[in-house]
Amino acid sequence: MYVCAAATSWQCEKPVSAMSTTTSSPVSEPALSAPAASSLAAPAPAAVVKHGPYEDAQALFSGSLFVGITMMMYAQAGLLTGSTAGLAFVLHYATGWSFGAIYFAINIPFYWFAWKYVGKEFTIKTFVSVALLSLITELGPRLIHIDYLHPAFAAIAGGLLMGTGVLFLARHKSSLGGATIVSLYVQDKWGIPAGKVQMAIDCAVVALALWVVPLERVLWSILAAVVMGIFLAVSHRPGRYHGK
Repeated sequence: MYVCAAATSWQCEKPVSAMSTTTSSPVSEPALSAPAASSLAAPAPAAVVKHGPYEDAQALFSGSLFVGITMMMYAQAGLLTGSTAGLAFVLHYATGWSFGAIYFAINIPFYWFAWKYVGKEFTIKTFVSVALLSLITELGPRLIHIDYLHPAFAAIAGGLLMGTGVLFLARHKSSLGGATIVSLYVQDKWGIPAGKVQMAIDCAVVALALWVVPLERVLWSILAAVVMGIFLAVSHRPGRYHGK
């Protein structure tokens, strides 16, 4: 055991034995080197990688396709969703009009909001995504048909699938309009997670559909909105993703 000498010398020496009558000379130890300054430096921040046109095109198409498949699943199971898509579903169920056409028309006022408060690039990409989704929901039933789909499976799988599609779009500065534009704006402005804002809006819109859709289907639809909202709240957090 060694007893350290003065703090500035960084040297230690052996203590004098209590049982010995002779005094032992101190034994010097090698001086301890101070930690290198470089080892204490903070790590450099991760470089921001900008998305290229091909990556943006892939994300916009994939995200719109995932959400389009979800819309077809919801239509097959008699469910609906929130935001402007939910309003389009309500009008579709009530009037029999084309879901794709209604959805595209409802989102037109939100383009002005996105252009003014979010940005030009975001607005253009959102317009493209909404147009793609409208087209997919129009052509999809001619290409795929599901004979049986339980509402529980449609709610859980559809909520996750839609959340994934929305996440693709959000990370490439796009959205599907409506509440998604508002939720992303609120997250950037006040730091409230977009998933929580989206969940609140979606549940409110789904609740308004009680006069058109049976209660059982509305409850399954609320479950789908909660599943998607939790997925986005966990996966889409400010500062987590560095791509631009």
